[in-house]
Amino acid sequence: MEFKDYYAALGVARDAGADEIKRAYRQMARKYHPDVSKEADAEERFKQIAEAYEVLKDPEKRAAYDSAGQRWQQRGTGHEPPPDWNTGFEFRGSDFGDAETDHSDFFEALFGRQARAAAQARRTRAARGEDHHARMAVTVEDAYRGATRAFTLRMPALDADGNVHWQERQLEVKIPKGVRAGQHLRLAGQGSPGHGNAPAGDLYLELEFEPHPLYTVDGRDISVTLPVAPWEAALGASVRAPTPDGEVELTVPRGSAGGRKLRVRGRGIPAKPPGDLYFVLQIVVPPAGTPEIEQAYRTLAERAAAFRPRAHLGVAA
Repeated sequence: MEFKDYYAALGVARDAGADEIKRAYRQMARKYHPDVSKEADAEERFKQIAEAYEVLKDPEKRAAYDSAGQRWQQRGTGHEPPPDWNTGFEFRGSDFGDAETDHSDFFEALFGRQARAAAQARRTRAARGEDHHARMAVTVEDAYRGATRAFTLRMPALDADGNVHWQERQLEVKIPKGVRAGQHLRLAGQGSPGHGNAPAGDLYLELEFEPHPLYTVDGRDISVTLPVAPWEAALGASVRAPTPDGEVELTVPRGSAGGRKLRVRGRGIPAKPPGDLYFVLQIVVPPAGTPEIEQAYRTLAERAAAFRPRAHLGVAA
């Protein structure tokens, strides 16, 4: 995912005031409006300009964008964002954004996507407190076993003078066993207070998984790279392998190649039905660090002289 520089999109400095941002938007919008512009990329540029203005004209959104951008620049590399760049921000509304607007992946990753049903529900119960939305990262182990975690949320807010400041609060959140990425947890009464005797709004936490050094999540399936020695792959072996729920005994079939996937049914994230657990074999070659190992390699090379590992490439040897 690519970081969106909204200031560059409007051609303004990062400390530009509200009036300057509005003027820049109007100028750029007139230049690239698809109905009048003759530029080849007018429609795409107009979308970028509109999205940038939607964020920068709103002091709360702008504050969150600036803070997230600092995280990205400090810990991100190229197009790869740091894992927590968009988590921990709390916003008013079940989600930010207009359901009818085609926003970029970057915008939706930071602000979320508003559902028409949620927006309609808020209009029909105006006295009720406004719902809030935030993203929260959990671990793969939490999804397997459930957990109770403490999280800190930061919410941009305006003071009486129109300046943005951050409000922080800590919450203890019960994470049910079997949660999945993209799932929403509803914390009743944790949104804005209601008017009069009306109830408070709710807080919706959208879950995502923290990057894990071993496991990759795909829906309810889990994948893990499993290193094996050449003789284990060639001759077959019984090995111990890690899972988020403890070790398992795994049989490596004789003649396995690197990249082969071994599936353990039902050992993915718990659900009805549960996901599967995939072990992707990675053949790890020991270094020729001693004369004995080096001689073993030379003997193998002589005994397996007919083996052509690059024959499928069409080369001679």
